[in-house]
Amino acid sequence: MSERPASTPTAPTAPREIDFWFDFASNYSYLSVMRIEQAAAEAGVPVRWQPFLLGPVFERLGWSGPPFVVQKEKGAYVKRDMERLCARYGLPWTWPSTFPRRALLPMRVAAFAAGEPWIGAWCREIMQMNFAEDREIDTPEAVHEALNRLGLPAGEIVAAALSDEHRSKLRTQTATAIERGIFGAPTFFVGDEMFWGNDRLEDVIAWAAGRTSA
Repeated sequence: MSERPASTPTAPTAPREIDFWFDFASNYSYLSVMRIEQAAAEAGVPVRWQPFLLGPVFERLGWSGPPFVVQKEKGAYVKRDMERLCARYGLPWTWPSTFPRRALLPMRVAAFAAGEPWIGAWCREIMQMNFAEDREIDTPEAVHEALNRLGLPAGEIVAAALSDEHRSKLRTQTATAIERGIFGAPTFFVGDEMFWGNDRLEDVIAWAAGRTSA
């Protein structure tokens, strides 16, 4: 009796939204943050921004830190890889003098503002400061500056993000990331279909748009 051929996963028949999981400390998240909003819009695919902290994920996996830091050889490769990819995408790039850079306050703002229309612009501002300008981002001054550049009420937004009502959102997001089996950033989901890594951005957009390949 002949064996039945393995089934091939099929993409959704209609556009579905992408859940985009990212961390401001992640260099590969930088590449996707700077590109996803325009690319998804061109494909008619909505994006849900899902900020989370990689640190607790690494701890849960038993890792002592980011693999690019723990493994010297991998770190050297990644530095050159980022130079090539940023040149390819036309993105500015400076390897941060502190890596990974602490980003708790801007991540809390991102968790608070995840559903706001300015979330993409906010994330690009912070990523630009970290990976293009090599600036500290986890200070009230840096966060206020980025919000002010977007014409947003910085004081009100920061106060809301740090309020008792919203302060725990980032912790909840990170717990959800762990529950979903996320092990790195960026990670994308279309429903339960997971895609990991910046190099899968075009694939996930194609999948969400109802195509099986980019």
